[in-house]
Amino acid sequence: MSREKDYFEDKLNIIIVGCGKIGTTLIDLLCSEGHNITIIDKHQERIQRVTDLYDILGIVGNGATYSTLHEAGIEDADLMISVTQSDELNLLCCTIAKQFGDCHTIARVRSPEYSQEVHYLKEKLGLDLIINPEGDAALEASRILYLPATLEENPFAHGQGTIINTKITKSNILNGLTIEEFGKKGPKDMLICMVERNGDVMIPTADLKMQENDVISFSCARDAAKNFLKYLGINTKRVADCLLIGGSRLSYYLAKQLLAMGVDVKIIERDRKRCEELAKELPKAIIINGDGTDRALLNEEGVKKVESFVSLIGIDEENILLTLFVKQISNAKVITKINRYQFPEVLNSLDLGSIINPREMAAESITAYVRALYNTKDSDIETLYHMYHHRVEAIEFRVREESVITNVPLSNMNLKKDLLIAFINRGDRIIIPKGSDEIHPGDTVVIITTTTGFKSIEDILR
Repeated sequence: MSREKDYFEDKLNIIIVGCGKIGTTLIDLLCSEGHNITIIDKHQERIQRVTDLYDILGIVGNGATYSTLHEAGIEDADLMISVTQSDELNLLCCTIAKQFGDCHTIARVRSPEYSQEVHYLKEKLGLDLIINPEGDAALEASRILYLPATLEENPFAHGQGTIINTKITKSNILNGLTIEEFGKKGPKDMLICMVERNGDVMIPTADLKMQENDVISFSCARDAAKNFLKYLGINTKRVADCLLIGGSRLSYYLAKQLLAMGVDVKIIERDRKRCEELAKELPKAIIINGDGTDRALLNEEGVKKVESFVSLIGIDEENILLTLFVKQISNAKVITKINRYQFPEVLNSLDLGSIINPREMAAESITAYVRALYNTKDSDIETLYHMYHHRVEAIEFRVREESVITNVPLSNMNLKKDLLIAFINRGDRIIIPKGSDEIHPGDTVVIITTTTGFKSIEDILR
């Protein structure tokens, strides 16, 4: 759908159908970016709760009916997002919205059956974006288990470039080095672009001395990541096996990817019927019907010897306790699923390994799409990640035409504070930028910043 830039000069009119976990996360993010939000849900108490907290319009009703969408202002909407628990309802809401409004549409589709037909659904139903939070979370978890020394990996440039988080240990070669010293001694094909220390995140200056327990983010070409981790003295061997707790859709998606990587998978699930379904869907996995929080069962299934452990129960507190227990009794790489970040200070103080949050991943995809609606003809947002519990944004912009940021040495640019250019992707080449490098039309550029709200590559300039 073609639209002029000045159509989006001010706020977007956004309708959200579904006031569950993802819906409320979206409300929080999109309200903070200044948009006009209307929320639709069948449950009065949910609508009341969010309208008490945010300056938004709430409508109790069925988002798949024209009368409800008309009341919500579908004719004037710029974007309609449907994130109810039902895939079918989400697809229907977006289809009806396309019929009666000139708006972009985003649907949450989680079922494995539908997920195999994403391209067909987008084409035939005219959808602009389909999100699968569980599928995306499983993909991130599988990337982490492929490089278990990492805490988090954020791919860019269609997987050619990456930003990876890892923790500095006492024996790590970086311990005690300043950024400047590492720049002289270390590999030239990577860049340390963020440091977290004692809960504070910072874009490092040349004189910053790295130390034990710092979490660093480094950018590089993805095929260079293993070599850099080896340079740091970190074991880069992929895990051989994985114990998953909980038989949710996320477990299914993750198990399927791990099995394809040659990783042995065992799943413990309470519900017998779900176990039978998983046994049919994942014939190469071992499915155990039992309580994954039962210590005796965990010991019986070899939790002390397993190389990786992922807790995917629907209750955050159980996932946290299981992770802490496994960290005490084994050397397993652990991943913890957490849906709520109400107490980030507490979570930061716990050694939970890598954390995945499906609803935040869905919100990131949608936020990137919303910001891209502001794009100029010269640039737009390809990818967006929130890092360090929403305190840092990593954004990939595509530069389409010449502008004030093209063909100028980076050293001559008046960049905003608290911002760093992590890398430039040119064709199939990842460029770790130096002051003499330039941005060219056709490049994608990844920036990392502690300032939020960037909508265009030109926003990097003061």
